[in-house]
Amino acid sequence: MFIIGEKINATRKSIDAALRSRDASYLQEVAKAQEEAGAHALDVNCGTFTAAEEPEVMKWLVETVQATTELPLCIDSPNPGALAAGLARHKGKPVINSISGESARYDNVLPLVKQYNAAVVALCNDDRGLPSTKEMALEVGDSLVSRLVKDSVPIDDIYLDPLVRTLATSPETVVDTLEVMRELSHCFPGLHFVSGLSNVSYGLPERRFLNRAFVVMSIAYGLDAVIVDPLDKQLVAMIYASEALLSKDRYCLEYIKAFHNGKLKD
Repeated sequence: MFIIGEKINATRKSIDAALRSRDASYLQEVAKAQEEAGAHALDVNCGTFTAAEEPEVMKWLVETVQATTELPLCIDSPNPGALAAGLARHKGKPVINSISGESARYDNVLPLVKQYNAAVVALCNDDRGLPSTKEMALEVGDSLVSRLVKDSVPIDDIYLDPLVRTLATSPETVVDTLEVMRELSHCFPGLHFVSGLSNVSYGLPERRFLNRAFVVMSIAYGLDAVIVDPLDKQLVAMIYASEALLSKDRYCLEYIKAFHNGKLKD
């Protein structure tokens, strides 16, 4: 499982405050804590700034985080200018979060994917908005992945996000999301699937239980990347256990390694 730490996001008040005061040490502490908890990449988002401000803030944020960790960054913004600014400062192979089937966004982000040889999160929506049915989601996902491959993006660099919605208002779409992953994995061998797990529990109490249950179910249907809080030790333990049970971790080697590294504790 490719774990992308979600905590350096300006929608969190402490992160927004640190960005505005240029508190590098605090941001670096958050980065290191996620790395030590087992993250394989770190999402970086400064979307609370204006479109004019965001590129400069993103430059500083990428430089600040990469001064303390060698993990790749998932550069997260709907603003192509901010993406470009962060990518220009990134060391190593980045992840872009995100491209979609929306015409303007696709046309603005694809050149950055190719220029920086980046992996990319591909959101399963298009100019019509979020798919309202499983059939529409399959159509949008198939079209988007096919277009990326046609445009010379390697299948191994594509992380399709089927965009699970909250169980509180769209209960039927949770099962639809699982089916979309299963069917598209058959159509595109080697395609990755990613999810921002916490979306499924938005608006509900004790969200951690829903998030943990959903990650177990999703792994069974093909999920192999998550954008999560890696400091949620029980969720991370459930990921290792699920992959072992589903023969995605042959002979439980990663599970045993996680145990020895203290990642299976309550």
